[in-house]
Amino acid sequence: MKLLNKTTFITGASAGIGLSCALKFAEQGSNLILLARRRDKLNQVADDIRKKHSVKVHTSTVDVRNFQEIKDFIDNLPEEWKKIDILINNAGKALGLSKIYEADLADWEEMIDTNIKGLLYCSRLILPDMVARNEGFVINIGSLAGHEVYPAGNVYCGTKSFVRAVSKGMIIDLNGTNVRVTNIDPGLVETEFSEIRFHGDKERASMVYKGYQPLTGDDIAEIAVFAATRPMHVQIQEIFVTPTAQATATIVSKKS
Repeated sequence: MKLLNKTTFITGASAGIGLSCALKFAEQGSNLILLARRRDKLNQVADDIRKKHSVKVHTSTVDVRNFQEIKDFIDNLPEEWKKIDILINNAGKALGLSKIYEADLADWEEMIDTNIKGLLYCSRLILPDMVARNEGFVINIGSLAGHEVYPAGNVYCGTKSFVRAVSKGMIIDLNGTNVRVTNIDPGLVETEFSEIRFHGDKERASMVYKGYQPLTGDDIAEIAVFAATRPMHVQIQEIFVTPTAQATATIVSKKS
């Protein structure tokens, strides 16, 4: 178990890919620092993991969009939690599906603050210690939307293009250290993603995943574990994964 007694820091850990990563990394013996906004759900996740696996779990509802808040949290971590071995920048969301001239400005602000600033803030605060120790691993959860733009995806696709670009920037800047970076870009994954995008419209969200087998959060988490457990001389820079039924953002083979 190559992750035994490591510490993995996961944002957006109460559901979807973040939750799956928490479970899969715990299975491998990693202790967990879990961040999410929903306290009740986060506490339940932590309790379930502690009961199922012999790992330690530290949680917080700090907002990754607020630099000072996340800085205070990281600066004041108890001594046993200060050495972060793996950072999984997972927190992210899509809001709305509108033409750029009709979109809700609040949706734009929240996507930019979460998908871009949240990733930057956590990375800026955690990477220096990894570099000083000359070891560490960063996993950025991007999207197929970072490879192609689809109708009405405009700003969300822009934020995920940023994730892909900044992952490459990290790889370049960290070259010469033993801190490695993997960018994972999933296609259609069945999580709360579409329900959040459509502001709680469960019926509309469910239609996104009808007629084919989408990816699951566990599929992505298993890929993350694989990347994080390669030998030190191996850096998987990018993984682009889709359901077999998906060819592009807009071409999906659905059966009625």
